[in-house]
Amino acid sequence: MAVVCRPARIDDLARADEIVVASINELTQRRGVGKMASSQPLSFQAFSLADDPAGLWVADDDGEIVGFAWSWVCGELWFLAQLFVAPDRQSDGIGNQLISKTFAHAEARGTSLKALITFTFNNVSQGLYIRHGLFPRCPIYMVSVPRDRLASRLAGPRLHLEPLAAPAPRFEDLVPIDISALGVSRAKHHRYLLGDSTTNGFTIHAGRECEGYVYISDGHIGPLAVRRLDLVGPAFAAALSFAARSDVPIISAFVPGTSEPALKVAIDHGMHLKFPMLLMSDRQFGDWARYLPRNPGFM
Repeated sequence: MAVVCRPARIDDLARADEIVVASINELTQRRGVGKMASSQPLSFQAFSLADDPAGLWVADDDGEIVGFAWSWVCGELWFLAQLFVAPDRQSDGIGNQLISKTFAHAEARGTSLKALITFTFNNVSQGLYIRHGLFPRCPIYMVSVPRDRLASRLAGPRLHLEPLAAPAPRFEDLVPIDISALGVSRAKHHRYLLGDSTTNGFTIHAGRECEGYVYISDGHIGPLAVRRLDLVGPAFAAALSFAARSDVPIISAFVPGTSEPALKVAIDHGMHLKFPMLLMSDRQFGDWARYLPRNPGFM
C-alpha cells in the first residue's frame, strides 16, 4: 500500500516522538555531534493538536507511522515546529508529502508569513525549505553552563523578576511585547506556558515598568522578550541569576546570533556554544536581537 498522510490523533504522538528522536540522533551522529535528542513530554504537541488539529499530520504506511509534521499558527505567522521522517524511509518522498500538507495548513489559515528553525548542518532539509520559499535568516545557538560554574560569575542583576502566575496573569503586558519583538501576539502560548507545572513565568521590570518577560523550566531559559535592545543583556543576566538558584546541574538557553548583548552575557557567564540552529522564513520578521526562543518547536 502507498504511504498515506492523514491528520494526527492523540495516540499517534508517542510514536511520532520516537521518529523525531531517531531522526535527530541519526543526523547528529552522522555529522559527528553524537546523540542529542531524547524523548520529552508531549504537552505542547497535545496542546497544539487540541488548539488546531489541522496542523499535525502523520505519514501512515499500512498502519505504521513513518513520518510526522507539526505546525502552529499565531496571527499571520505559520510556524513549522517539526517535520521528520523515519531514518530508513527518508528517500521515499515522504517529506514532500508531509510538507505539502503543512503548507496547505498555512494557506487554509490565511497566514502571510512562514518560518521554522532547523539544524544548521541539515543541508538536505534546508534545500527542501528553500525550494518552498523559506530562506536562511539568522543562526540560533544553544548555549549552556554547569550551574556551579555559573554561580561563581553572577553579579547583582540590574532588573528584577516578578512572578507571572494564574489566576490573574498580566496578559495586557505581554501582548505588546510580543508584537514589538515578533510582530505577532502569542497569547495562547502564554496560556499554555502558565498552565505547565514545570515552568515558571516572570515579567521583567526596571523600577515599576514592565519591560519584558521570561520563562524558566528546569534550568532552561526561554522564551525571553524585551521592549528595548539595551535591556536584552540585563534581562538575560537576571534570568541566569534566578535559574542558578535551582538545584539543576545545567543552565541553558537558545540565543540568536543577531543578539550581541545576549551572546556577550552568555560568554561572560561561562556558557559554551553547544550547537547551531538556523531560523528560516519566507521574509524577514521580528527583532531577533530582543527575543530568545524557547526551543526549535515552540519558537
